[in-house]
Amino acid sequence: MKEKDIEVLKEEARQYIRYHKDPANKIAWLTFDRPDMLNATTAGMRQVYADLVFKANVDDDVKVLVIRGEGDSFGTGGDLPEQADMLSESDEDVSLLHEFGIKDPDVKYPPKNSYRFLHSMTDHYAKAAAGNRPLQEFKKISIVEAKGYCYGWHFYQAADADLLVSSDDALFGHPAFRYVGWGPRLWTWIEMMGLRKFQEMLFTGRPFTAKEMSDCNFINSVVPREKLEAETLKYATACSRTRPTDTVQVQKTFIELYKQYRGEYMGSMLAGVVEGMLPMMTNDKAGDVQLGDDVFGKGLNNIVKDADMLYPPEWRLSRSNRNKP
Repeated sequence: MKEKDIEVLKEEARQYIRYHKDPANKIAWLTFDRPDMLNATTAGMRQVYADLVFKANVDDDVKVLVIRGEGDSFGTGGDLPEQADMLSESDEDVSLLHEFGIKDPDVKYPPKNSYRFLHSMTDHYAKAAAGNRPLQEFKKISIVEAKGYCYGWHFYQAADADLLVSSDDALFGHPAFRYVGWGPRLWTWIEMMGLRKFQEMLFTGRPFTAKEMSDCNFINSVVPREKLEAETLKYATACSRTRPTDTVQVQKTFIELYKQYRGEYMGSMLAGVVEGMLPMMTNDKAGDVQLGDDVFGKGLNNIVKDADMLYPPEWRLSRSNRNKP
């Protein structure tokens, strides 16, 4: 069984996340800094991110947390090559203990042919410590600055944040809608986008533009790329100057209670159950995209890119693919 050392993964990940704060204004800035990989997040990055959000939640120097990405995009989601072992059709057992932050030789991960192999992890994604939904438990004000691609895991953060400021060139969506069929935040996206428009995104798999997301009230402000940082700072500064942090914590507790009344956490857990059933899904025809096929030969990224070309150019996920006939 292949093992990964979570401490090593987290140490490597720290080079890809910058964090600093302005105590005078109580604003903290968390920046994903892996632009050559479009800020795709590894397991280590997601856990470091969860740690930083948790610390900011307690830190009295922080009232507002701004989350953004270095380079052209906010981010394209999870690191697909890292997930190749988990998604391959090989019978060889794979340990996912690193996803749980576990480093203990006495702990044995469930075998690959068990339901628990996948569901244990997808259920864990409903927990803040996994790095997928820590903003749902954040009792300060969170602001996501979106630009370029806002896909997959980064789309989770955009939905979970209190406020979202976006450049007009941003694209929002989740590649997994096409190659899996769901993601851990289905419930929240429905709540934030509205059922009708989210169903369109889910069933077609197409990304939505910033204007479309603004029209369904997902985004607070859309500005040209050159004005994005100034717009984000305007929102962060205004939030830092309103009521005291104690008041913000009361406000956020009220909002969290409302979200739980609406089933936010139940939705995450249900998504974990559904995702755990992935191995049971069967194709309609031989040509259907199956992530387990040739993961090691062709590469997971290439499988996703090839599948993208099956759709109308304006509905493709990749900007480069959109320019192809």
